[in-house]
Amino acid sequence: MAKSAPNNAASTQKFIEILNIIEDIVILAGGNACLVLEVQATNFSLLSAEEQDAKLYSYASLLNSLPFPIQIVIRTKRLNVSSYLKLLEEEKIKTQNESLARQIELYKNFVAELVKINTILDKKFYIVIAYSSLEKGILGAKEAVGSSTQSNFFIGAKTALHSKADSLLTQLGRLNLKAEILNKEQLLKFYYDVFNDASLDHQQAEQAAKPMTLGKERT
Repeated sequence: MAKSAPNNAASTQKFIEILNIIEDIVILAGGNACLVLEVQATNFSLLSAEEQDAKLYSYASLLNSLPFPIQIVIRTKRLNVSSYLKLLEEEKIKTQNESLARQIELYKNFVAELVKINTILDKKFYIVIAYSSLEKGILGAKEAVGSSTQSNFFIGAKTALHSKADSLLTQLGRLNLKAEILNKEQLLKFYYDVFNDASLDHQQAEQAAKPMTLGKERT
């Protein structure tokens, strides 16, 4: 089984558009690229009616003012708390305080019973900004397909995408929304999680994504 894994991985890659990830830029097939922002959630239900209206109007204004298209991705998955329960058990064993150990045990049992009764969901929000070689016309299309000019394609894509991202980050800041550009390691974890078992917890995905590579890194 272990020997067949590389072949399976190669076969899987034929069905996705990702050719490589360089720094924080995802190189896609067909002369395209993208950049991914992760946006922190805000508790909309805790806001007053006036604050909710202000958020909605500001959000609509943001969308209407964008001079480029974006893709909004909301990922919802069941949260695996097994690693958290294991951590609590380890902390209970390590502590020398019997009263604290009992409290940790009670809390661990509470969490274990809670996930049996309720489905604990983890939601993450992303904005994908796209770049096409056609933005630079015929020259851009040549850079995307020519092996000698692919580095120029990456430079052009990075410049255009970061310009778009800076503009979007500024507007998100006006909405009091914090966002960050995913780097290569974070992108590998993100795409591994997307294309693999969604029930994996964050630690499992991180460990599994470490040996994962997409294409060759440019120097």
